[in-house]
Amino acid sequence: MLHKTLTTRNAFLFLFVLLRFNLFAQNDLTDAAQPIVKEGKLLYKSEMASWYGTDLFLENYKDRANIGGYFSYTENDTAKCIFFSKDEVPKIIGTISFDSTYKAAAANVNLVERDFTGREIDLYEIRKAALEIINSDTLFKTYDNTSLNLIPLVQGATKKVYVLTGPKNSGVVIFGNDYLLTFDAGNKLVDKKQLHQNIIPVYYGDEAKEAGRQAVGAMHSHLPQTGYFITATDICTLMLYEKFAKWETYNVVSEKYLNIWNCKSDQLTVITMDVMKKINSDQEKRNRKKQKNDQD
Repeated sequence: MLHKTLTTRNAFLFLFVLLRFNLFAQNDLTDAAQPIVKEGKLLYKSEMASWYGTDLFLENYKDRANIGGYFSYTENDTAKCIFFSKDEVPKIIGTISFDSTYKAAAANVNLVERDFTGREIDLYEIRKAALEIINSDTLFKTYDNTSLNLIPLVQGATKKVYVLTGPKNSGVVIFGNDYLLTFDAGNKLVDKKQLHQNIIPVYYGDEAKEAGRQAVGAMHSHLPQTGYFITATDICTLMLYEKFAKWETYNVVSEKYLNIWNCKSDQLTVITMDVMKKINSDQEKRNRKKQKNDQD
């Protein structure tokens, strides 16, 4: 796997790709990727609730020794970060609820102790099982200045725990070193897999400027094992960090497809690499024609 930054010149090329997109009838691919986009946005909502919910909870809850852990999930349009106690049969000791702005002033902080809901029990159980597996299985890797973040998802009969690698330092976005664990109706593990085959740090801000790599976008590539489409974890990571990095586009390149993520609209466009080759060929012809005219 590799990653590259995009200069302004490169960005114009990708804008050109978008303008030509409809001519090559690629709508079916973009539509096919929408379930990935939907899941990626669910992961993003959960992580945002965890980011801001943790701060709000710790500001208001003083009995730190009673905190057993936390996880987040979405319910309708509300993102919730819940904290549970260390009891043998844990209780919910805090529920922090957010609207789509994730602003602290609009958040609801509820510190009334209560029982888990049925859905929360499932989320708790699969997260607990995933953590035990991570701590005992060599599939899962850790790196300096990073942490593994667990995101449980329960949607109907589908139960999953995504594992993302988050940076502890500013100025870097980390893709890769991510995993997916799938559970059955009884919360027993049925599958585990590594999504990307490597860790992919992409720098932005002052560190990128110092290295001469400040850009309006970036990209990384997928090996066949990862798949031809962008991953839900890629989308989650992009939505968490794209505004800090001030990216306009981010691209994921696979053997078959070019996945173009618009960082301003949070929309995905997918085209085939065959189409990309045609566009590049057309651009090269235009450049040669322009050079010839300039010389005449």
